[in-house]
Amino acid sequence: MKIMKDVVVIVLFLISFYGFSQDCTLDIGGGNTEVLISVFQLNANQVAKLEALQGEFKVKAKASQDEMDKLLEKHPQSSPEELTKLGEKYSVLEQNLVNLSRAADKEFLKIFNEKQYNRYLELCREAIRKPIVIKPIIYNDSISPR
Repeated sequence: MKIMKDVVVIVLFLISFYGFSQDCTLDIGGGNTEVLISVFQLNANQVAKLEALQGEFKVKAKASQDEMDKLLEKHPQSSPEELTKLGEKYSVLEQNLVNLSRAADKEFLKIFNEKQYNRYLELCREAIRKPIVIKPIIYNDSISPR
């Protein structure tokens, strides 16, 4: 009976740990383009799409970062109440930046074939991260031209 109780506790711990684990992000806005190309063995079309997504993300992230900088520069900070309001506003802008990054990662994952997406899932499991769930494009390379 003691062993069964221990197993239940361990299972519950693992379930709760997985529920609180971080998202498995690819950070396509970062400077790891060559790593992504190599790890996922991207083809030329996928590399072009990655570079386009990176460009779009950088523009949006710059706008968001500019808003954050402007907020820090102009928001009153002379009382605890003002600092609290500043923190709340900053958190919203910071979450927006995280959402932009996640959306860019999700768009990137959508261009993966099944093998690449499975590799992503495998890496997420190894890192104990929660994968972004998408439906990858299924390519059928055996179709002959007409």
